[in-house]
Amino acid sequence: MSAEIIGFAEYRARRAGKAVVDAAELNESLGDACPRFHFWTGASGKRYVHTVYSIFDCPPLGIASYVLVRRSNKTERSILAIGRLSHEEATLNLAEIRQRAATLGADEVHVHLLAGSVSECQAVEVDLRTAQFAACSV
Repeated sequence: MSAEIIGFAEYRARRAGKAVVDAAELNESLGDACPRFHFWTGASGKRYVHTVYSIFDCPPLGIASYVLVRRSNKTERSILAIGRLSHEEATLNLAEIRQRAATLGADEVHVHLLAGSVSECQAVEVDLRTAQFAACSV
C-alpha cells in the first residue's frame, strides 16, 4: 500500500486547468496557520518552491537547499546567501542556518525541501546561485 501527499492548492489548480500555481494564490489558500511559500527561478528557467520561515521559527531540517533573505517591506526581498545543508543531524543544520543568518543580518530563510538527494540539492543551489550571479552582472 502506498500513499501520496498532495497540496490542495495544487490539486485545485490542476482541476481548474491552470498550468502553474502562483505563490500568492498558494499562500492565500493556505491561510495564516501554515508557513508561506515563495518561488525562486534558477538560471535554467526552472522555478523552485521554497517554504518561508522566520529565522526564529525555522524547524530543524534535514538535507535541503536554502536562501537567506532580508525583507525590507512586504514585497521587497534581498538575497544574502544561497546554500545547502549537508549535516546528517537536523539540529546542526538549524544551528548553521541561524549562525549564518545572524552574521549576514537575514530575517527569513527560504527552504527548498523537494530535492530527493544530495546531488539534487546541489543542482538547485548551483542553478539559483548562477541566476543571482547573472542578475548582478546585467
